[in-house]
Amino acid sequence: LTKTLLVTTIFAFSSAFVPHIQQRAHSSFLTRIKSSIDLRMSAETLDPSETACVFIEFQNEFTTEGGKLHDAVKECMEETKTLENAARFMNFARDQGCTIIHCPISFEPGHKEISSSPYGILAGVKEGAAFTAGEWGAEICDSMKPAPGDLMVKGKSGLCGFHSTNLDFLLRQNDIKNVVLAGFLTNCCVESSMRTAYEHGYKVYTLKDCCAATSVAGQQAAFEHTFGMFSVPTISTELLSSIKAPVTA
Repeated sequence: LTKTLLVTTIFAFSSAFVPHIQQRAHSSFLTRIKSSIDLRMSAETLDPSETACVFIEFQNEFTTEGGKLHDAVKECMEETKTLENAARFMNFARDQGCTIIHCPISFEPGHKEISSSPYGILAGVKEGAAFTAGEWGAEICDSMKPAPGDLMVKGKSGLCGFHSTNLDFLLRQNDIKNVVLAGFLTNCCVESSMRTAYEHGYKVYTLKDCCAATSVAGQQAAFEHTFGMFSVPTISTELLSSIKAPVTA
């Protein structure tokens, strides 16, 4: 596929679900979830030694002009200031002593890891040869480059950050209790990782202003309708004030 067709495939995958979600009114159940989240965030403190910040697919294919999927997420990135917020949050969290984990996706040339008859979002990835290992598109973008001491997830060739990777191992080896998520796509890999982290018993926080989807509407729908069931939806500025080392006598 050409770059244009690849972007079209990703748009179609996302937009198929958005209109239906948008038409549904907030239920009282979700409203109660949101209210309880707002109250918890005002009082919570996250111990940096127990907190990992997982940055999902901040790679050139998404983040940078010329990336095969950049046009698909550009509008949402500009709306949320994804890169600026994520870089600021990452640097602050690192300085405070949080564990910083980068979670890229990549495929060997030919994308043989993916089925010969794929469908959905992975079909577009394979046909467009996106995130090919060793190529510029699969590299982490300049503003989010790993620093000494950061950890790198290995083996991600699907949507969830846990499935097929060493992410859970890294979290448990570092005695992590709190997992903060940011990255691409909001309603795909971020949400998949969020659900699994929740199932694994971690306390999960998802940063709306450090994520991006293929549309602003899709981003908003995910944040308003599903994130509160599997994480504490928040923004980077709120969480910055919550990351504090415990005071010792």
